[in-house]
Parts: sequence; structure tokens; C-alpha cells
Amino acid sequence: MLIRRERPSDAPEIRALTAAAFAGVAHSAPPVEPDGVPGEATLVGWLRADAGWVPELALVAQHHASGRELLGHAVATRGRMAGRPVLGLGPVSVRPDHQGRGVGSALLHALLGAADALGEPAVVLLGDPAFYGRFGFVPAHELGISAPDPTWGAAFQARALSAWRAEYAGEFRYAAPFDRL
Repeated sequence: MLIRRERPSDAPEIRALTAAAFAGVAHSAPPVEPDGVPGEATLVGWLRADAGWVPELALVAQHHASGRELLGHAVATRGRMAGRPVLGLGPVSVRPDHQGRGVGSALLHALLGAADALGEPAVVLLGDPAFYGRFGFVPAHELGISAPDPTWGAAFQARALSAWRAEYAGEFRYAAPFDRL
């Protein structure tokens, strides 16, 4: 498997992959398309058009044998916290027939390494603490980061990177397209 930046030509396959990954997920964002495509698939397109888009942090996992087939996608976009840019992770999508095979983990490791190399201070996300804890994520409140929605509780997590400073703490706001869901 190869992890690389997404290319403009990948967009249709990423949309299909994301739709498949989130199809039937009970906690999925509401469908925003008349055909019932999960909201996460549309969100990725909205994020690409947003000022918070960071091309270096839009990654795909590509099948090593075919050289063409995409297995997963992960993206982090710039949100805001205490007047500073901070990354929000998501969506992270893996083709259903490749889930549980390390594709998502490889994408997360690559994305976190790239974000740290870019000098980003932190990455926040809304997700399963049991899964994301393996990557160094902790409940965001432990870093003084508050969620846009306090009902998210422990599912709202953060990972401090090398550039993190305690004075960066505050309320996090995702990139604007997240508000459209």
C-alpha cells in the first residue's frame, strides 16, 4: 500500500469510497443528497472548496499491486481555536472490504506525521476513543480544548503535536463546511 496526497483526478473515486465507508453508519451525518449519499461523502467536496483545505493533508491509500485502486482517504482541514489555526481530522474513510486491515491506521500515522512536519500545533476529531487513543489522542478537555458541542464528551479528542503550547487552548471550531451538516 502506498500513502500519497490526493490528486484532483481522485475526487470521484474518493466520493464513492467515502459513501461506501459511511453507508448505513448510524452516527453518520444526515444524507445531504436526494440519492441518500452519506453526508461525509458530500462534506469532502465542500471541504476542498473551503479556505481551510490543506492539500498536503488530504491523503489516499493506494493499492500497491494495481497502482490505481484507492483503499482509503483521510483529510485534515484548518479550523480555529483561540484565534489560531488548528486542524480538524475527518472524514477518514476506508473501503468496506479493506476495513480492519491497517489502511486507516496507515493513513492516520502518515497524516499526523505530515501535520507535525508542517508545524501544526494540534489535531482534533470526533470519534471513538478506543480507536483513536492508539494514535495518541486524548479527551480534548485534557488539553484545555472545548468542543463546539459539549454533548460530544469523551468522543471529542485532541492530539498535541510538537508545536503545541498550552496557551493555544480554547474552544475549537471546525472548518465552515462542517456547519452545513
